[in-house]
Amino acid sequence: MSAFDEWVRSFWPAAMPVKRSEQALSCLGAGLGLLFTAWLCGYTQGLDNPWLIAPMGASAVLLFAVPASPLAQPWSILGGNTLSALVGVACATWLGHSAPVAALAGGLAIAAMFSLRCLHPPGGAVALTAVLAGPEVSDLGFYFALYPVALNASGLLLLGLLFNNALRRRYPHRPVEHANAHGTRDAIPRDRLGFTPEDLDAVLEARGELLDISRDDLEEILQQTELRAYRRRFGEIRCEDIMSRDVLSVLPDASLADAMAQLAEHRLGALPVIDEDNRLQGMLYLHDLLTVDLDDAALSVRSQMRRQVSTCRADWPITYLVDTLSDGLEHKVPVVDEDRHLLGIITQSDLVAALFRVSLETYSVRS
Repeated sequence: MSAFDEWVRSFWPAAMPVKRSEQALSCLGAGLGLLFTAWLCGYTQGLDNPWLIAPMGASAVLLFAVPASPLAQPWSILGGNTLSALVGVACATWLGHSAPVAALAGGLAIAAMFSLRCLHPPGGAVALTAVLAGPEVSDLGFYFALYPVALNASGLLLLGLLFNNALRRRYPHRPVEHANAHGTRDAIPRDRLGFTPEDLDAVLEARGELLDISRDDLEEILQQTELRAYRRRFGEIRCEDIMSRDVLSVLPDASLADAMAQLAEHRLGALPVIDEDNRLQGMLYLHDLLTVDLDDAALSVRSQMRRQVSTCRADWPITYLVDTLSDGLEHKVPVVDEDRHLLGIITQSDLVAALFRVSLETYSVRS
């Protein structure tokens, strides 16, 4: 294939790895957002034909189709559109309504959005609209930035917040914190080998261009890719292969003194709490008992156990436990079935031993 053919083929878009259900929800959200925005503008202004400016369609694409994008966050939508309107009106007021002025307004709007960290592609269209839309816009002057632009953006954003959160999308798209759970300055264990956050920051700085993905999302994608590559190289060891099946446990109504005695006798740091049907109710941790009066008859295991605990299934690959057992405060993960019956438990030692065994076998094969 010639270089020209390769160049022509490069114009063909790559496939989008987006589920059809997500595509349908994006279309539905954008339609509802624009409809709500039009109603809000008409209701607040008492107009039969409210202004719904065209750039809001582009904002709807970002807000509902790619809500994780840094360009689709609340400040980008509200600040980017409003700021660009102010820039466009200022250029039109002082320099007139012409194509060169519109081009200048678009460039200045981008510079302003970069400066205030609210880059939003539809903002460029808003700036051009302020210059070229005609007498209806020019008669409004700087009020154009308030209505319809800011009101349009606010209505769209309000519906976006409700819609995305109802679908359990993380919006606003906040970065996932990976601070050391013990409060020390050391990096979390996962970041001490392989690529580090500093490596990623250095690469991004060397590229020097804006990527339409947050740094934290990019880091998470790379880490998940590493885990998949590890499973491909070393095989699929399941949680049921390494879990302890003869698990010591305690009932919710047991006394704290009895639970403490069991922890001390077996030198354990935690005990699963189960009901009479062997269903997991929570975990009782030794360090949670250090400041409790164990002789208080009114206190039971139920009063001190943690109900929200990480669990896993027997058929899950053990690589799913790496983050939980290495980066957090939990050192044991109960293994449960779909009805939360306790099947076993996996400790940090179990995971380390399994990974060490796999490493030895891999080294032996290569040798």
